[in-house]
Amino acid sequence: NFQWNDLKLFEREASTLKNLNNPAIPKYLDYFEVDEDNIRGFALVQTYIDALSLDTIGQERKFTEAELIELAEKLLNILVYLHEQIPPIIHRDIKPSNILLTNRSGNSVGNVYLVDFGSVQTVASKENGTITIVGSYGYIPLEQFGGQTTTVSDLYSLGMTLVYLTTGVHPAEL
Repeated sequence: NFQWNDLKLFEREASTLKNLNNPAIPKYLDYFEVDEDNIRGFALVQTYIDALSLDTIGQERKFTEAELIELAEKLLNILVYLHEQIPPIIHRDIKPSNILLTNRSGNSVGNVYLVDFGSVQTVASKENGTITIVGSYGYIPLEQFGGQTTTVSDLYSLGMTLVYLTTGVHPAEL
């Protein structure tokens, strides 16, 4: 079911990651094609972050107000970095499973990492009359359903992530 557009989109993701240099984003190392008997596709290689996702941690415990504020500030700093790129990079899929935490101690959330940039590869295409929706239900802002994603869309997704961590309830269920 491979289509030429799949390669183009994958290469866009790899190219985007190759140009990023932020300690809160795993570093791009390489990408290559996989062509085995029962597996055909592409692999993206990045530095490994030995960490738990906010999704996993959020199921185990609630975050304090101070921790949520620290987490929000650290994630906003990552988004400022992405959105100040030329052209701005919009993650489009911020959610608890795409945020990793390491070195948590005491009342500190520790180091925060934003992962899974697969959605930066997809752009709404109005020329051919189709729109590709990316993101996860409950975390997607309404404008993203209409193909009008902007940097503000990432802020909405971050807000819904904080709502989930505060309430323990998936945003789609609210």
